[in-house]
Amino acid sequence: MSDFEFDLVIIGAGPGGYEAAFDAAASGMRTAVIEKDKVGGTCLNRGCIPTKAIMHSSDIYRDANAGAAFGVDVTGLSADLDRIIARKNQVVETLQNGILSRFKKDKITLLQGTAQVKDGHTVAFSPNEDGEESRDVTAKYIMVATGSHPFVPPIPGVDLPGVMTSDDLLDISGPVPEEMVIIGGGVIGIEFATVFFDLGTKITIIEALDGLIPTMDKELGRSLKMNLKKKGIDVHTGAAVTSFTKDGDKIAVAYKEKEKDFVVPADVVLVSTGRRSTTAGVFSDDFLASHPDFLTQRGQIVVDQNYQTAEPGIYAIGDAIGGIMLAHTATAEGRNAVAAMNGKKGDIRMEPVPSVIYTSPEIAQVGLTQDEAKEKGIKVKTRKFPMSANGKTVIEDLDRGYIKLVSSEEDDTLLGAQLMCGRASDIIAELAVAIGNGLKVADVANVIHPHPSFVEAVMDTARL
Repeated sequence: MSDFEFDLVIIGAGPGGYEAAFDAAASGMRTAVIEKDKVGGTCLNRGCIPTKAIMHSSDIYRDANAGAAFGVDVTGLSADLDRIIARKNQVVETLQNGILSRFKKDKITLLQGTAQVKDGHTVAFSPNEDGEESRDVTAKYIMVATGSHPFVPPIPGVDLPGVMTSDDLLDISGPVPEEMVIIGGGVIGIEFATVFFDLGTKITIIEALDGLIPTMDKELGRSLKMNLKKKGIDVHTGAAVTSFTKDGDKIAVAYKEKEKDFVVPADVVLVSTGRRSTTAGVFSDDFLASHPDFLTQRGQIVVDQNYQTAEPGIYAIGDAIGGIMLAHTATAEGRNAVAAMNGKKGDIRMEPVPSVIYTSPEIAQVGLTQDEAKEKGIKVKTRKFPMSANGKTVIEDLDRGYIKLVSSEEDDTLLGAQLMCGRASDIIAELAVAIGNGLKVADVANVIHPHPSFVEAVMDTARL
């Protein structure tokens, strides 16, 4: 084999791409990864990791501010946004270096530059470095793992300075903004609202739909809205932004709610109205002309159950194919796709998929909601335990929350769970394992859980 001939070429070094590369290398495949930016993809550079690094700083600041209620007086407290961002960058760099070290250890070739698929076995590679020659890279298999990017709606004034996407906001500098308006009440908007509110910013959330976090259980959305409003965050649902205009040092955000017009000022506006698959330019015009149904109208790559496209040598995973746009979903898809390339059945179950929102308290969901079960014609019963009766919740003085379990009415098999509680991001894994293995509620109820803990509320819920 030449230096540009491989068993597998992966386009995109996000969680789906680099984890697939690790599995491919472990199976003996000569593997290359083409990445135009830094390794880690959206998750490591512009999503999961940097947001949680910033959030850890805002959590510390919030808790320190609340210290007096716990018998701990703190004086001279301040939040330095530049230092918070610098620490975020250190965290990201540490994890990037870990991926690069693993590439080197596993003998995975990293090609820094852009890629365009020409056919089922050929990728045109253009290096980032000036003076390096563009050339074709060939492989038995090609995997497209190009991720997604923020969707920016065509609102007048959206290109004004200070109107940002989540990508931009992660590198904000200077003092903590006094006022921020967040367009969109989904996961991204809610997490940034949590971060900047805890740092002292006045937050306004404007969501076009009737409820917050619309992809999750409706009751979670209602409870979240109540918690946010109780804290002092201004929340408007069923409201549509109509324009952004400059008003002195501020941005005037105009919106319509219940047929009335309103304007709210902001130093920073976050536009968090969803994400779109990044597939533009990934395939040559000639290739797409010969594969007219290769992409959906929204630009998502069409794949089968093994993540294989209409072109047998090409696979696609993660945000590029749409579906559940989560890092852990892309990782599972990539590993299963590599297994399929090697004639094996992927051993990672693609259902259920847990989802988490890192608010305070955290929100998590896995499996079916009560409404989804009803739509599928499944008769269910629910159990709901208030976290106000949980010792650890009272100790940490967390806001209202609960754990809800959804089970089959016929035999009490656990079908779904929705959590709003401390450590929900960790606890949800126990329930994902239970649902994935077809356990009954009694199987969860009859296992001793530690006390005092947040997770013991799972047992308490199951025993209702």
